[in-house]
Amino acid sequence: MAPPVNRRSSYSRRAQYTTFLSYTAGVLGAVVGLALVVISLVNPEFFSTLRGLADDATEPAAQVSAGGRDLGRDAWANLSGFFHSGSEHARVERELGEAKVRLVEAKAAMAENKRLKDLMGLSEQDGGAVTYARLTASTSASSRRYATLGAGRDRNVTSGMPVRSQMGLVGRVLEVGSSSARVLLVTDSESVVPVRRAADGVPAFAQGNGDGTLRIRLINLGINPLKKGDVLVTSGSGGLYRPGTPMAIVTDLIRDGAIARVLSNPSDTDYVMVEKSWAPPAPPPPANDGTVKKR
Repeated sequence: MAPPVNRRSSYSRRAQYTTFLSYTAGVLGAVVGLALVVISLVNPEFFSTLRGLADDATEPAAQVSAGGRDLGRDAWANLSGFFHSGSEHARVERELGEAKVRLVEAKAAMAENKRLKDLMGLSEQDGGAVTYARLTASTSASSRRYATLGAGRDRNVTSGMPVRSQMGLVGRVLEVGSSSARVLLVTDSESVVPVRRAADGVPAFAQGNGDGTLRIRLINLGINPLKKGDVLVTSGSGGLYRPGTPMAIVTDLIRDGAIARVLSNPSDTDYVMVEKSWAPPAPPPPANDGTVKKR
């Protein structure tokens, strides 16, 4: 009689062994796993050697993987930098140009502040300042020498007031408007200023030549005591100009005086100070000796 076609697995010895081995492997795996868990809880350092061996075995592969990541990151950075280098360079050049402009403006502001501080220092010393203003224009080609002052009656400027810079005397106010004034420069041919040599007080008059220089005329004729390089200051004679204001320096000698160069060139002067007109102090009254005249 032929065996049945569909037989149960229990009739196959191979199937029985397979089932038995699978259950046995499962039980052994569970026991081994439980033992490993217990050991790791009781003695955590027990598997450090095994972990070190595993790390050493996988370290070359980890190095290769890390190198690949770095290479890819650097390649992407280089590629993106290549496409953005043009725009970045243009931006840096633009910022550098703007920084240079701001640097020039800052230097100009520092120089302007220094000139204003010098003028304020003169005001504190002399005590005669009326206002500070800018010379907005000056004649250079004409034989007459005028300058335009950016202040007028709105700043209490009146005709006749001296105008000076931190370097020296510039001129005097000739005409006054509401917000501007006309200044007669010391180099004008109609300007005559009493001066003296700063070293020893030799008196003279400084008259403009109309060409940017001054002609120094000595009061006491005779041997010319002036020398090249002598500094001339205002003497205060006749009032108007405060004594001791620097004015010119001798450049050439002539028979009755000298030719001098003004210290405060209007073309190089920015801010100026308008002063009060100076008046010599009144002489003291005669002393009373106590005597009474008889009639």
